[in-house]
Amino acid sequence: MKLGKTAATLIAVLAASVQLMAVNLNTASAQELQSIKGVGPSTAAKIIEYRKNNPFDTIDEVMNVKGIGEKKFAKIKNDLEV
Repeated sequence: MKLGKTAATLIAVLAASVQLMAVNLNTASAQELQSIKGVGPSTAAKIIEYRKNNPFDTIDEVMNVKGIGEKKFAKIKNDLEV
């Protein structure tokens, strides 16, 4: 199946916009958290456990989660929101 130029452009724009969407630390599922490069199942579970008693007010607070330090935060911060 051959796509027209307009359809191919639309698909490319949609794919890029999905990649640019930030993940909400307070509402994201484990699967959504794992969509962030550098966040695996263990880290996603730790984020979810942490937020049960400590909802995030800022994305910086994710560094309070064991295993997320300044280096990892620097890599994932652009993919996070609250």
